[in-house]
Amino acid sequence: QFFTEVVDASQAVDGNRRSMYDPDEMDDEQRERQLRKRLNEAFKDFCRKVENVARKNGYTLEFDIPYRDLGFMGNPNKEMVMIMPTLNCLCNLTETPFFVVDLSNVDHVHFERVTFMSKAFDMVLINKDFTKQPWRVDMIPNEEKDSIQEWLTDMEISYTEGPMNLNWKSIMSTVVGDDRFYMDTEEDEVTQKEAGWEFLRMFGRDDGSDEESEEESGYSENSGQEESEEESEEEEDFDSEDDDESDFDADDDLEEQGMDWDDMEREAAADDKRKKRDGDEDDRPQKKKRRR
Repeated sequence: QFFTEVVDASQAVDGNRRSMYDPDEMDDEQRERQLRKRLNEAFKDFCRKVENVARKNGYTLEFDIPYRDLGFMGNPNKEMVMIMPTLNCLCNLTETPFFVVDLSNVDHVHFERVTFMSKAFDMVLINKDFTKQPWRVDMIPNEEKDSIQEWLTDMEISYTEGPMNLNWKSIMSTVVGDDRFYMDTEEDEVTQKEAGWEFLRMFGRDDGSDEESEEESGYSENSGQEESEEESEEEEDFDSEDDDESDFDADDDLEEQGMDWDDMEREAAADDKRKKRDGDEDDRPQKKKRRR
């Protein structure tokens, strides 16, 4: 490993405050930018020379460059630092002790403390050598979870998530002693079990839910067909009743009673006269009382 300090790890702070428009302050910032630019160019030149020497001696050597856009804040040791993934590893080289994880040695990744209430989660990188304890990165903001999972998917690394912190010392001791860890049956090859890291899933397997969804969908289809048949029968009955009612003829009904339109008009006129006569008789006693 080769590294150099780009800026001073510590800075002496005196009691005098300096303004951002102070010429000395601006000169210091300008010198720092120029120094960083020179160091970047020198490191690139160093990388090219090393690759050429390795190529001449029959070796293939390539320097890995971190992807700053995919970086996230986390706590791999005892301090929050910027962790950046590369094509072959996950690393932080800005703070000591340095944190470097070779992705070729990572078998599985598990996310702990993934809940709706928490603002951060922990990431556990399980080593392919089960005798070694996993690497940990704590206190990762929840906003970074989707981008990290997309990156793991691109790197073809499996991952699971759960709401609790797990006892990895106990888990790894159990996994080391399981010769059929990646198989879905026990030693009798009949008893079913979860294969690999499936037991770390928060909601278990999706088979049961798929079966339930299929049963529900079948039930809903059958019930939907029955309801549609009942509705069609009710519509047919309603249409038949409408047809019967439409066949009803008022004139035929009146003819059955022995009356035509002229008879009805005469009867109505007679009723009007009778009502008018009754009304006149009711008004006469009142007029007599008024005369008295």
